[in-house]
Amino acid sequence: MSRLRPRALAALAIPLAAVVLASCASAQDAPPEEAGPGSASAHSASAQVALDPPLDHLHGLHLDADGTVLAGTHTGMFEVEMSGRTTKIGDSDDDFMGLAGVPGTNDLFASGHPGASSTAPNPLGLTASTDGGRTWETRSLLGEVDFHALATDGELLIGFDGVTGLIVSADAGTTWTPGAAMGAAALAATDGGVWAATADGLQHSADAGLTFAAVPGAPVLVRISAAADGSLWGIDTSGVAWRSKTGETWEQRDVVGPVEAVLAVDFNTAYAATAKTLYTLG
Repeated sequence: MSRLRPRALAALAIPLAAVVLASCASAQDAPPEEAGPGSASAHSASAQVALDPPLDHLHGLHLDADGTVLAGTHTGMFEVEMSGRTTKIGDSDDDFMGLAGVPGTNDLFASGHPGASSTAPNPLGLTASTDGGRTWETRSLLGEVDFHALATDGELLIGFDGVTGLIVSADAGTTWTPGAAMGAAALAATDGGVWAATADGLQHSADAGLTFAAVPGAPVLVRISAAADGSLWGIDTSGVAWRSKTGETWEQRDVVGPVEAVLAVDFNTAYAATAKTLYTLG
């Protein structure tokens, strides 16, 4: 597991018992139906394949150390091949509502609800995997929190608890501090800060999720993902894909329609997916 280095949060770290959190709740409402400005005309996705077998309620995507696309679903983790074939990973059938990973590694964090074969309390709190989702261990907040959005950059872990706002960890999810009191449909973290797709548009934090400010001229995104090179990809309310090198200016790219997840590989490549289709963006 990548060691999370404390930033501005080090002086704020508090034990879990001091954080008042709600249990399972509905995710933040999606932003209103409107598209953001662009610097280029959108075009159809460069490639798409049908998933076989289809996934069950796709919740998130991750690129592992071997360059394999992993999918967190209603019934556990799956490997997604470029041919579209999907294969179950590990024995867990937990519902991974929230999923985040350190790009290009096998280090994953997840949250959600126990599956039919599990005896764990509901919700799952934060669970962690160091082997690409094959095995999982409880990290914190068991029975307390169902993260609907999670993000990590290898140093910082930030999540939306579904009710009260964002909470932040600098020690791999062992202890948490309150972040901004805001909702987020999706989160991403880069060396340039934390990015949140919200009902008020794209928001940026330069202080590890404590405060946020709107990103001028950014598209209204409902999905967002950060790549290992620091670039960002997102999907707006109209199903149009966008990319950005720094998060400050955005370029309009492919039209994919409504999708359930987006995965930034680098500035030139990303994937988007529904439970039935994988799109390659570029």
